[in-house]
Formats: sequence, C-alpha cells, structure tokens
Amino acid sequence: MRIEAKEMHSIFFKILVNHGVPKEYAGDWAQIFVDNSLVGVYSHGINRFKKIIEYLDKGLINIHEQCTCEVKIGNIERWNGHYGIGPLNAKRAVLRACELAKEQGIGIVAVGNNNHWLRGGYYGSLAADQGCICICWSNTKPNMQAWGSVDTNIGNNPVVLAVPDISKEHIILDCAVSQFSYGKIEECMLKNIELPVPGGFDEKGKLTRDPSIIYQTKRVLPMGYWKGSGLSILLDLIGTILSNGNSVMKIGSFEREIGLTQIFIVVDPLKFISIEKMNRIVHDLKKSLKDSHPIQEGEEVYYPGELETKARKENLKKGLPVIEAKWKEILNLL
Repeated sequence: MRIEAKEMHSIFFKILVNHGVPKEYAGDWAQIFVDNSLVGVYSHGINRFKKIIEYLDKGLINIHEQCTCEVKIGNIERWNGHYGIGPLNAKRAVLRACELAKEQGIGIVAVGNNNHWLRGGYYGSLAADQGCICICWSNTKPNMQAWGSVDTNIGNNPVVLAVPDISKEHIILDCAVSQFSYGKIEECMLKNIELPVPGGFDEKGKLTRDPSIIYQTKRVLPMGYWKGSGLSILLDLIGTILSNGNSVMKIGSFEREIGLTQIFIVVDPLKFISIEKMNRIVHDLKKSLKDSHPIQEGEEVYYPGELETKARKENLKKGLPVIEAKWKEILNLL
C-alpha cells in the first residue's frame, strides 16, 4: 500500500505528541522520519518508528532537553546531547558546523551523550543543501565482531560523505561499516528476500545471504573484512576522544542503545574554489559514471545518492510504499 507523505507526517506527529513529545519538537522529528522514508531508507524511517516510541515509553529519550555547547575552541565545538532527541540534536549540530564552515572554511562539532540519529545521509544532505562538503559519523552499540574475534565488541558505525550539487541532486555516500546495516537486514526479513550478496555468518561461521540467520547470530560481516573492522574501531576511537562521550564498549553496558557519539566535519568549498568550477567537477564525474558500460545490458551505473534522489521523486508522486502490517502497527499507537 502507499501513503501520502502529508498523511504519514500527520500520523507520526499525533503519535509523538500523544507519547509526550512537545509539539515544537514533534513536527520536525516526524518530518525526519518521513524524509528518510521518501528516499527509500524505510529501515530508518517508517520501519524504525515503533521502536522509537518504545524508547519514549521507557523514558530512554530526554524529550525536554536539547544539546548544548560545552567547549568552543576556534572552529571546533564539543556539545552534550543530554540523551535527548537524537535526530534533532544531530540536525542542530550539523547546521552549526555549516555556520562555522561559512565563517572559517571548516567547522567541526562533536556530540556526546546523544541518541540514535536515524539516517546519517539526512545530515549530509542538509550540509550539501548549504553548499558544503560534509563528513560525519556515529558510533553504535556493540553489534559486530572485530576481525578475528568471535565476541561482539565493535559497532557497525555508520559514516557519511557528501558533496553538493547546485541542482540539489547531491552525491552522498551513507553506509554502515558492516556490509549491511541491521535495518537493511530487518527490511529484507520483512520482505522475505535474501541479501544481494553475503552479509554475515551462520552459526557454523559460514557466509550467508539469509537475513534471518544473520539476525539470529548477530554476526554481521564487516565491509572489506578486516578493513571494515579497522575503520569501525578508529571511527569510534576518534569520536569518543573528540566528544568526551561514550565509546561503543560503554554503550554496550547500557540497557538500550542510547548515549551515542556523533562527529560532524563540514567544509565550505567556496572558500577555495569557484562554484562554477566545483559544479563542473561534480557534473564531469557524474557524466563519466553514467556514460560507463554496465555489466548487464539495460542496467545503469549509479553515483552515490542517485537512487535516493530517484526514490524521493517517485514517492512524492505516487505516495510512500509501506508494508500493510507495519502501517497497522503504527496506527495502533494512536
């Protein structure tokens, strides 16, 4: 079934308010859920909504506290998220990093004690809309094994890189450092389909494409094997030091996945290059990729973020596709 974006926002808003979220926060939060669904990332949009409501009902999200700046040194700031509304804190942080970048060329905001930011690409897109280049990441609870270990001791810490395009069809890479995020694994389970490539290990330690088996074993595959494992460790280490927040290991000691660490590094490229030259570089790259020959006849080669742009246009026109059972679960929260 398909739901219009305005209707989905209205339902999300009402549910959030009914569960105690102040109206001045509920509208923006609901819109982020809708935006994530519009670009086809349902695992961090509509399919994540019920879990967030459960966190609200357990009192795990401080709905009355916004993030605050605790340390400022030039164009670097350290903020405390106060275990508040993760996406709204992250939005404020990336926009602040953009302000710093516009002033001084580069802006860095490190946020500790925040909650789940939902889809990291959302913040890359916000920075790109400001004409800025963005690198940002978040840590997670321990949900992946360090390479060579059987213990779940590192996170599949999502990382985002974004480059603006004047047409607003930005180039954005948004990926967990596991081959697939748990959200994508859950989505494939709901659709009863296999992963396109192996995404984790079964109970015997063999690679598998079966999402239900990976969800049971909790043994997701680091992207690039030991490379993804190493990247996870360094992202967590750098983030924890800069934010003075919680490491993956510390988050693992909490009852739920709360108190995450997020880093936002934003650069204003127009301090170094003309907008005409930057756009020429971006468009030349896009053209090179689109002109390349696909492996299979009739297929396309996509640049990072292109599929999300296409999904947004289609979903705004046709309505958002939702799994009927999921939508009924959400309506039951009213």
